[in-house]
Amino acid sequence: MAADIAEQPAGYARLLAPDQADAIARVAAAVAACRPRHVVFTARGTSDHAALYGAYLSEIRLGLPAGLASPSVVTVFGARPDFSAALVVAVSQSGGSSDLTEVVRQARDSGALTVAVTNTADSPLAAAAELTVDIAAGHERAVAATKTYTAELLALLMLVEGVRAGDGRLPAAERAALAALPELAAQVLGDPAPAQLALRYRFAAQLVTTGRGYAYPTAREAALKLMETSYLPALAFSGADLLHGPLAMADADIPVLALVGSGPGGRSMRELLPRLAERGADLVTVGSAEVDGVPARLAVPQVDERHAPLLDILPLQRLALALALARGENPDAPRGLAKVTSTR
Repeated sequence: MAADIAEQPAGYARLLAPDQADAIARVAAAVAACRPRHVVFTARGTSDHAALYGAYLSEIRLGLPAGLASPSVVTVFGARPDFSAALVVAVSQSGGSSDLTEVVRQARDSGALTVAVTNTADSPLAAAAELTVDIAAGHERAVAATKTYTAELLALLMLVEGVRAGDGRLPAAERAALAALPELAAQVLGDPAPAQLALRYRFAAQLVTTGRGYAYPTAREAALKLMETSYLPALAFSGADLLHGPLAMADADIPVLALVGSGPGGRSMRELLPRLAERGADLVTVGSAEVDGVPARLAVPQVDERHAPLLDILPLQRLALALALARGENPDAPRGLAKVTSTR
């Protein structure tokens, strides 16, 4: 897991290299030419969180309604939704989940434009889809996904921004901003704060993660990584939903990891943070924004809020790794889990 985490800056550079960027641009141009009316994502596990990020991008950047499909509607209940005029995007690091493949087949049969975003270009999912985006993350050794998750995020960002451009090509300003990501990611991975925080939380019984907008998928992915590697019950909430009842459980015994960036989503978290403080919550902020003049405990460089998930998750992955080791667990072989999970 440590090696996979460390490879992420190189993974960003690989996706941004001309060959990979051009391949994604061709897919984006094909999508733009079809002018879909809405976007449906289908995914499982970690890839589901990447798909949620894609849904935010689609609605905010493309102005298209977006949502996440429930594969069981097709595979368990036998329904045949009408996906005509839709862009259906399946996100899966392995491309081996039969339920996602069946959703793509049914969507394509009903008139959807289908895209597979996967780390396995010769997978059944890629074969079922009309178009394929290779996230080019390379072999991932650990069961808990890290580098494939961030590669999915970057691939979806490049795809959506290419569709927005119309011809698939990223605008010069976007290319320049993304070109800085590998160096920024390496900088974040060099911060010792996650390992220090792990020692503080090694005896925690439960934990809460929270964020809004583009940061909400990061909150969900961080909670999953903590559950997978440390077997620590971790609940993820949007900042808004946390105010609608779950706030009552916050106290000094429950650590809260709050993602607070410098964009609209981060600013909207300012209503929640004082309420958590009132409850005496053990609060740690993650991101680029200062809160009351105090930098985040898990700080990352300031970037466009759309790009922040590519940096924000890195210290949280390292926290999950360090916490598992501090608790005497093996993060490379979580109990009861396999790299590819087959569902229907």
